[in-house]
Amino acid sequence: MSEIDLSSLPISVAEATRDRGASIVVKRVLDVFVASVALLLVSPLLLLIAVAIRVDSPGPAIFTQTRIGARRSRKRHGPGYVLRPFTIYKFRTMEVDADPSLHREYMAAYLASDSESLASLRPDRTDGESFRPAHDPRVTRLGALLRRLSLDELPQLWNVIKGDMSLVGPRPPLPYEVEMYDERHMQRLASPPGLTGWAQINGRCAIGFEEMVRLDIEYMGRRSTWFDVRILLLTVPLVLSRRGAD
Repeated sequence: MSEIDLSSLPISVAEATRDRGASIVVKRVLDVFVASVALLLVSPLLLLIAVAIRVDSPGPAIFTQTRIGARRSRKRHGPGYVLRPFTIYKFRTMEVDADPSLHREYMAAYLASDSESLASLRPDRTDGESFRPAHDPRVTRLGALLRRLSLDELPQLWNVIKGDMSLVGPRPPLPYEVEMYDERHMQRLASPPGLTGWAQINGRCAIGFEEMVRLDIEYMGRRSTWFDVRILLLTVPLVLSRRGAD
């Protein structure tokens, strides 16, 4: 997928991407400072997890994947942001060469709010629980634990330092997910992707797609340094509680 000009979105969202210079700088400084300190503090844990993954199942410890996210346009008079693909880093939680067809089928049902198909794909779930399938056969034993504790996301601190992501923003989708979006869904991407976000602290995997879109768009309307700090602080107890992570 090539870059997508976000000026094609509804004017209210397109204008929201034209951040004032000071807010851009503050957000970036906060991202780099917090991510760098966090990466330094958790480096022993990262090494321990990497070794455990290699012992638990054959294959690399780090999993890379193409995601889609917004980034500032390099055109001097262009739109605030453009969508483009980037490489995301995660700890591997699945067997090597896991078949992606199950996830494609699940995302098609999730994006379409197809309750019947979702029920068949997640037979062990009840209303109010995570929309993810309960027993994904592709996930390793250690991978299931890493997901419950959200530890598989820690390598994305490097994405934040690189500038691919922010600490706070909408979670970045896969290219084939974006291909299923309509215009209103695209609006949730008109902000740099984040490690956590307003939708994540309001339900994570336990909310439907339309509600996630609504919350991500709401975040853009309320976006500020202090709102980002609030979301970061609320993320800590949420991760520790593991609510909505499974």
